[in-house]
Amino acid sequence: QVKLVESGGGLVQPGGSLEVSCHSSGFTLNLYCIAWFRQAPGKEREGVSWINSDGNGDYTYYADSVKGRFTISRDNAKNIVYLQMNRLKPEGTAVYYCALDMDRGDACDRTAQPYDRWGQGTQVTVSS
Repeated sequence: QVKLVESGGGLVQPGGSLEVSCHSSGFTLNLYCIAWFRQAPGKEREGVSWINSDGNGDYTYYADSVKGRFTISRDNAKNIVYLQMNRLKPEGTAVYYCALDMDRGDACDRTAQPYDRWGQGTQVTVSS
C-alpha cells in the first residue's frame, strides 16, 4: 500500500529555517518523482520543489519563489524525502504536502492535478 506521511512542520520566525520530511512506503522511491506542494488559506495548492532520478543521480527543481532558499533531497535507503527551508518568509505559511504520481514514474509535473497520492500535510507557520 502506497503511503506518504509528512512531518517536521512547526512555528518558525521570519528568516529562520525548518526541515520537513516525507516518509514513504509501498513503492520504490528512486523510481518516481516526488513533489512538495504547499497550500495557504484561501489559495490554490502551489508547487514548491521536485526531485527525480535517471539512475546517474538525483535532479532537483524549484519554484522561482523558493529557489536559492529551499533544498530538496532524498535518502532512498530510508525512503524519506526532505525539504530544507531556509530564510523563511511569512508568505511561506501553509500546509506542506508531498505527492506522487504513480502513472508518470520519474517524470515531474509542476501542477498538482496529475498527482494521485498525497500525504496528510504538515503545517508550517512563519511568524514573529
